[in-house]
Amino acid sequence: MYLRSISHKNLSITNIQKMLFAFLLFKDGVSKNSIKTKNNITLKRIVLQHFIILLIIFMEANVMSSAQKGLSNPWGLVYEDAITENLPNKVNIHPVTYKLNGIDIAANVYTPPNYNPSKKYPSVVVAHPNGGVKEQVAGLYAQRLAEAGYITIAADAAYQGASGGMPRNVDKPANRIEDIRGMADFISQYPGADDKRIGLLGICGGGGYALAAAKTDKRFKAVATLSMFNSGLVRRNGFMNSQLSTIQERLKQASEARAIEAAGGEILYMNPTKTTDEMAEKMPFELYREGHYYYNKTHAHPNSTFRYTMSSLLDLMAWDATTNMELIDQPLLMMAGSKADSYYMTESAFNLSTGTTQKELFLIPGATAIQTYYVPEYVQQAMNKLKEFFGKYL
Repeated sequence: MYLRSISHKNLSITNIQKMLFAFLLFKDGVSKNSIKTKNNITLKRIVLQHFIILLIIFMEANVMSSAQKGLSNPWGLVYEDAITENLPNKVNIHPVTYKLNGIDIAANVYTPPNYNPSKKYPSVVVAHPNGGVKEQVAGLYAQRLAEAGYITIAADAAYQGASGGMPRNVDKPANRIEDIRGMADFISQYPGADDKRIGLLGICGGGGYALAAAKTDKRFKAVATLSMFNSGLVRRNGFMNSQLSTIQERLKQASEARAIEAAGGEILYMNPTKTTDEMAEKMPFELYREGHYYYNKTHAHPNSTFRYTMSSLLDLMAWDATTNMELIDQPLLMMAGSKADSYYMTESAFNLSTGTTQKELFLIPGATAIQTYYVPEYVQQAMNKLKEFFGKYL
């Protein structure tokens, strides 16, 4: 845990060198002067012995530095190669707000290179993961799809991120599905967007809600998911059915939380405290461990949080993304990492999607769920498949 405890502010190349040198002094029990007088063979042994430490610290520094740069991005974008300014003949980003059922929704629209509002472009709605915001992985894929010629939109869910709604961090399936429909409403009226060619991409929790939206909203002509997460299933049964024995107990807690809210009392939250590195390392599931480092470290954003109202469980635990999967008759692409421990949710939904024959299950070799959010080679593989899929059906 030594590496995880290093402050982000200290991860400069100069400080890495200082830390390595200090580490060598401490580890080998020698002074700076004694190191200077050691022969070349001993020095080589020491350098080889600790070279891996330098590499690991250097790699972590690069990742943390990238995240720090993201926070200074003019639009708060925290993903790699994010837009830093709007330039002619390049992808441009346009922050927008609009009303959805009386709530202000904050979104980013990405327009393709050489965008001409008098022309017609296919568009793609991108739904973010649970706990995520538009500046993270949803923004990454929205930008990359815009580079491929699409007008795209990524919005913060109502009650979350920069969008309005009180109390904060309500997380109900009906709201998340309506968020997706609201993005379609907005983008269909955007200058240059062809309202007859709208695609949908849902990531992680947004993937489950994308499936639900597409079952009835036929404005979406093609539907794709990445690392799909069935929020209702997991909130009810636990990840990999790990909480089956506590279903009734948790429903009682959610009911009591709702009663307290109704009486004007305190809003109670699930995951009210921030996860530490030590807590994350003890988590039994890779999705949650890697998710901690992605959301709280390497791609952290101040609006991103795993916290949600406890009363939301009343809706979440009675919901399932795979109910009525046969209603999806649009072309369907479901992508997941071959090593993702959440893959069972993608596989189940795909097998139940009997309403369409134009469907494909695409595994990204070697990737875990969270790695599809940011690792360049895995993102590129997902993008290649998305360009092929949306290019064919939009």
